[in-house]
Amino acid sequence: MRKSKEQCLQSAENILSLIQSETLSEEQKEQVVEDSVYNFENYVNKAILKHRKAASTDFSFVEWEDEGAVFRDTKGKEFIDCLGGYGVYLLGHRHPKVVKAVESQLKRYALHSQELVDPLRGYLSKLVAEMTPGDLRYSYFVNCGTEANEMALKLARLHTGKKWFISTVGGFHGKTMGSLSATGKADFRKPYVPLIQQFQHVEYGDADAVEKAIRHLQAVGETVAGVIVEPVQGEGGVNIPPSDYFPRLREICDQYDCLLIVDEVQTGMGRTGKLFGVDHYDVVPDIMTLAKAFGGGVMPIGAMVAREHLWEKMEENPFLLGSSTFGGNPLCCAGAIAGIKTILEENIPEQAAEKGEYILNKLKDIQARFPEIMTDVRGIGLLIGMQFADNDLGFELAKKLFDDHILVGGTLNNARVIRIEPPAVISYEQIDTVLYAIEKHISAMAKSYIHA
Repeated sequence: MRKSKEQCLQSAENILSLIQSETLSEEQKEQVVEDSVYNFENYVNKAILKHRKAASTDFSFVEWEDEGAVFRDTKGKEFIDCLGGYGVYLLGHRHPKVVKAVESQLKRYALHSQELVDPLRGYLSKLVAEMTPGDLRYSYFVNCGTEANEMALKLARLHTGKKWFISTVGGFHGKTMGSLSATGKADFRKPYVPLIQQFQHVEYGDADAVEKAIRHLQAVGETVAGVIVEPVQGEGGVNIPPSDYFPRLREICDQYDCLLIVDEVQTGMGRTGKLFGVDHYDVVPDIMTLAKAFGGGVMPIGAMVAREHLWEKMEENPFLLGSSTFGGNPLCCAGAIAGIKTILEENIPEQAAEKGEYILNKLKDIQARFPEIMTDVRGIGLLIGMQFADNDLGFELAKKLFDDHILVGGTLNNARVIRIEPPAVISYEQIDTVLYAIEKHISAMAKSYIHA
């Protein structure tokens, strides 16, 4: 029921007093917890509460502050973050260099007027062109990954005049209508079918299947605008393609005159041990999409960057592709620019490669000793997947780790493969704490499994 102006003002004042408090009293901490649970149940989505790993204990864990590779709840309980916002926190939580840049821009102006030329969008576009592979040049900035992929699909159709896209089974490109049409997971798609038509899904890692799909479509008079694919399937289970997969996709797209769209939303900015996932294969896509870690772990920003000749149709109407109100705003651009600088000067891709190899080797040893529980381990850089015999075993480990104040991927209905995606700034001491806990719980689960 709608409240009066005075009641709304009082609510806003109460909330801001909590936000602006340097420290909370014990009474305030309890109030935040109580309010948070009530608000989610009544105004957000109460199902979210039931699907959290914390549901195995209670609802009292409310995130309140963070830094580096950890975050804390209102009571000061510290968690090691090996989920990393599904790839957002590559630089950790609130990296001081990124925060400083955003604060500096905030003191000047926050959003752009939409009419004058905004310099930070230009500066960031130039920087992206300088750091991305090959002749990728023009950028379009949005708020998140699914928007970036929407723009990529639109640009491909706009430039080529063609209709169909080839995507992959298990691929994940977002949950807005165009991106969801490209996504290859039935659980996300079923409630919304029929989706946007002219998407055909083939087996990931099979370049011959891509070529066959294109040939068959052309044989019946259809046209193919592009192939959209991830360098590593993240949501799909940390699936790594054969080494010749991307070189073959590049050849196929060139042969059949369609565009290669590479979704680097989760793999980009150093997560896989190189600045971009496609760098492992020395391939230049026609269009690349970025998000998650692109904002330095502080600001929400996504990007579509493409080769120059793809933008010809926009010369007469630059807003034909889109006109995002907040895309490329100064605050987010400041965060992205500082994030890029920090990633380069702190050698984040190298850190991800070294720490990822350390974690992967330790996990492979655990898997070899308990194959009845953990059936496989795979990964590249700090994008690592632990595969379990079934979903229940995976979620059981995720819950036990949560009880040890360690957060990993794996939800109630999606835990057969648990992702480990910690910040690259995670310390080896923190890594060893996580690995010890994983080994401890899997060993106990194996004993229970044998006695069952």
